[in-house]
Formats: sequence, C-alpha cells, structure tokens
Amino acid sequence: MKTYSAKPAEIQKKWILIDAKGLVVGRLATLVAMRLRGKHLPTYTPHVDCGDNVIIINAAKVVLTGRKRERKVYHNYTGYIGGIKERTAKSILEGRFPERVVEKAVERMLPRGPLGRQQLGNLRVYAGTEHPHEAQQPATVDVASMNRKNMRAA
Repeated sequence: MKTYSAKPAEIQKKWILIDAKGLVVGRLATLVAMRLRGKHLPTYTPHVDCGDNVIIINAAKVVLTGRKRERKVYHNYTGYIGGIKERTAKSILEGRFPERVVEKAVERMLPRGPLGRQQLGNLRVYAGTEHPHEAQQPATVDVASMNRKNMRAA
C-alpha cells in the first residue's frame, strides 16, 4: 500500500465559524490550530496547507483560567536598546485590539516558517459578532459542547 500525499490542487478548503464567547483561550487555540493545519482530516499532509479557513467571532469575550488575566505578560521588542515592552493579557483584552490574545495563542501553536505563515493567513479573528464572510457560508462549530472544560463563565 502506498502512502497518500495530498497535492495543493486536490485540496478542498472549508469555512468554519467559531463563537469564542466564554471559551478558554488555550483550548480554543488548540482546536483552531489543528483545523488550520488540517490534522483533523484523513488526507493530512505535513508539507501542504490542507487546513480549513477559520473565522472566530466574539474574541473579546474569551476567558483566561486562573490568574492569567492579570499575570500573563506579552513581550514585544522594538529593535532598540532597552526597547522591550510588556503588556498584560488584561490590558490587551480591555484595549483597542482584544482579538490579538487569540491570534497570538493560535500563532504560537503553528509551525514557524513559510507554511505556518500561510496557514495563519487562513485565520480571521473579530472582537465582535460581525464578520464580512457571510458569502462563504461558514459552517458553525460548537467548541463549548466538545468538552465541558472548554467553556468557563466569565
């Protein structure tokens, strides 16, 4: 029996919609990263982008467990001497772009390199309930019902 290797022309990409309201960030990110890579499919091929397009809405209403909301720190280096900046998860979630917490969690679960950047391009995260992808007719995935630990009351 020969090993199957998917070709880029053979891949059928689906559109998935996930409502992140009340979901735990890390658990959401693992499921999204798996969908973006295509590891949920029997035709998964490591060197080909065979994952789905994922839309996440209500990213501003995600939940961090424990005391991570106050204690988790995101670092950013400006490139200048002494230019390392720190922001807590709370300040990002209450700031102008709260969806960046979810984006960063998913980004760090994808491989680094050209393929990982291509797969990350298939992710769209929106802080509110509105999104401009109705024409793609995304299928809704209920992450909260997959496991009781996926959902937390804020």
